[in-house]
Amino acid sequence: MGLDLSMTATGVAMPDGSTAVIKPRGEGDRRLLSIEERIGAALRVGRPDLAVIEDDPGVFKGAAAKAIPMVHATVRLTLMHAGVPYVLVNASTLKTYATGRHVADKTAMVVAALKRMGREFTDDNECDAAWLRAAGHAAYGAPVVEVPKAHTEALRKVAWPRLPGAAVALEPLPAKPARRRRKVAA
Repeated sequence: MGLDLSMTATGVAMPDGSTAVIKPRGEGDRRLLSIEERIGAALRVGRPDLAVIEDDPGVFKGAAAKAIPMVHATVRLTLMHAGVPYVLVNASTLKTYATGRHVADKTAMVVAALKRMGREFTDDNECDAAWLRAAGHAAYGAPVVEVPKAHTEALRKVAWPRLPGAAVALEPLPAKPARRRRKVAA
């Protein structure tokens, strides 16, 4: 399952490939209850083995700086209560997987979806959720979208969890050795 989280329009890609946008009801923090309820329902219907979530980059300003972390906490708790493991994929990794460019804009993501998935999305949240789902499938050796190998290699930056009965096809890239600093006498 792919999840592009937002307080106003959360994109969801179900295990069967269908997509939707959750536009929560209520005002203020009460929208979190709507998000929790609707994600919970999606989990009961879809029964995913894994949720792939676009990571919160932590660079938001204003109201979004408060709202996005609350949505992430709500959804992660809902996933934990349902026993569904999750993994975070940062936006630049997702963009590289989808388009080959880590700085791709929303239009480039939608165009890539049309080209590679044969799907036209009118909502960028729904499109990102579909790409997150596709990234999860690719990481476990069951790609649902054909992309160049260099695009898929970007997914090695993600610490994919071990799932019962599934082998991670994309092992993380080895860490670069730390450079040792020479001691300098002062």
